[in-house]
Amino acid sequence: MKTVLVSAGVIIENQRVLLTQRKAGAHLAGMWEFPGGKVEAGEDPRAALVRELREELGVDVNVGEAVDVTFHRYDDDAEDANEPARTKAVLLLFFEATRTPASSEPRALDVAAFRWAARDELPTLTFPPADGPIVRKVAERLRDV
Repeated sequence: MKTVLVSAGVIIENQRVLLTQRKAGAHLAGMWEFPGGKVEAGEDPRAALVRELREELGVDVNVGEAVDVTFHRYDDDAEDANEPARTKAVLLLFFEATRTPASSEPRALDVAAFRWAARDELPTLTFPPADGPIVRKVAERLRDV
């Protein structure tokens, strides 16, 4: 099994965090997550985050320190009883990120939707299982802002 490397951004502005919603037809469709995406072979994870945020939301960011690192294995039940269950593993790197002064406002270019969520909204949203620890950390950060 191959592990997919993913970079995601924690972008906090005005006591809210930027989240994106996964598109229909995608793995974990409809769930909310921290924006970002797959790191290409040989690509720096910070550069991947800059690229992904530009592609998904049309924003330009400066990437800061790592906030968290999480490994998660998703086991999907096979649709056919004769097929083995499929397993997908991800290593998620979460980085602090800030929009540059020249950045556009976010727009849903390659995501179903986006939103700025306040601390009290986070428990009401559905996140992928791998995001549990970072959601708690971000909630704490929003409490302290």
